[in-house]
Amino acid sequence: MPSVSNAIIRIKNLRLRTYIGFNPEEREKLQDVVINIEIHYPAEKAAITDDVEKALNYKVVCKDIIQHVEEGHFLLLEKLVGDVLEIATGHPWVTFASVTIDKPHALRFADSVSLTLEKYCD
Repeated sequence: MPSVSNAIIRIKNLRLRTYIGFNPEEREKLQDVVINIEIHYPAEKAAITDDVEKALNYKVVCKDIIQHVEEGHFLLLEKLVGDVLEIATGHPWVTFASVTIDKPHALRFADSVSLTLEKYCD
């Protein structure tokens, strides 16, 4: 099998509800957010051996994100995205991650407002 350098896991359009915003109505009402995550990690051993212990378990990452978002209260989109990015990069194998979160209907006449943060890991 040829050398595999990096796996890229994408979690697309994870739709959750949380408290996000600093206006009084935003502090009292759950709002929709749409989360997109990209996680890079070296997957050569998993690709060669087919051993689940050598693969990053994206289901565990996703469950941790769901719990944090749904149980949280956030004033700023930056804080929410930063928290999700920290969870996404929590595994020692992760070399890079990017998180974009959309807040639908945050602005009149716009489908959504989104914010992206990225992190390179050693």
